[in-house]
Amino acid sequence: MPGLLARISLRQAMARQALAPPVEKMKTTKSLWRVSVTTTPEAEDAVMELLGTVLGQPVSSYFNMETGVTAVTAYCRRKPAWPAEWRAKIRVGLDRIKNCGLTIGSGKVTIAKMRREDWAESWKRHFKPVEIEFKNRRGGFYEPPISSEKSGRRGTPPSEGKSLLVKPSWSKKLPRKNQAVVILDPGLSFGTGQHPTTAFCLRELVRCGKICARRSFLDIGTGSGILAIAAVKLGYSPVHAFDFDPEAVRVARANARVNGIHKKLRIARRDVTKLPIHPARQYDLICANLISTLLIAGRRRIVAQLERGGTLVLAGILRPEFSQMRKIYAKLGLKLAARKIENEWCSGSFYFDEENI
Repeated sequence: MPGLLARISLRQAMARQALAPPVEKMKTTKSLWRVSVTTTPEAEDAVMELLGTVLGQPVSSYFNMETGVTAVTAYCRRKPAWPAEWRAKIRVGLDRIKNCGLTIGSGKVTIAKMRREDWAESWKRHFKPVEIEFKNRRGGFYEPPISSEKSGRRGTPPSEGKSLLVKPSWSKKLPRKNQAVVILDPGLSFGTGQHPTTAFCLRELVRCGKICARRSFLDIGTGSGILAIAAVKLGYSPVHAFDFDPEAVRVARANARVNGIHKKLRIARRDVTKLPIHPARQYDLICANLISTLLIAGRRRIVAQLERGGTLVLAGILRPEFSQMRKIYAKLGLKLAARKIENEWCSGSFYFDEENI
């Protein structure tokens, strides 16, 4: 099980949403059988791998931000032949995950029949519009120093009222004044702004977009492309994104086209551990929403892509791992500007210490 856990990345876990049967196709199915396991964000990746292995089906997950509970679910087209056997295998797997030191929560296993109409409506109930805005309250984010040359080279800052609305295509919610809109549907994409780490990156996009107009942006491990698409909508330029998973690249490009900004965004398949140490271009803002092992393995190459005076956002880090991550990046000259702890996750924004500029 430890080896299994090491192979699962945050984006790979979210990617399983993309493998779930699309809503349009499922309407022709007479019925579905839903197999769900209630767990914690800490054990989400392992439980997804377990359920997918036992059932041999694509698996999705939904994190309830209000309750802090994650539901890992697989949908089967046929009635389980041996539901008791399924339950037993899942329980054994959950015990193994627990023995690895992960908190699994209730671990409740449910098997239920769904009418075909329930499929589409279940997505609509879970995926609500997400509004992202930055408010620098007391004790809030620290603004990293920006050189006068950088702050004035690209014109006047965008409106201080700028914010972001991420919503599914069926939502009728209208944007407020100066609010950029990103359209993303679950089932097609993975990374819809619901997860705490994605939400943190989106807030940083909004915050850093106020420092100066048309800042450059790099999205490392783009997944659904949500961060890169949001960056274009917020006025960043140029915007580049990459992912090692070819399926993620395909989905991100499709989402960019749906949002009408595919010509303003370059998405490629790349390996973070093979980025150039001396790149031809550096970026004002970089978001790397990856598991800790990749953030550590690729640390020098990630930092090499960052402009002096720029901001590096690291997300996808479990709370116990963040202190080590902070020390590792401090050795490369980066100072923590702000961090956000939410459930089991901890994300942070870093900038080059003035002494190292």
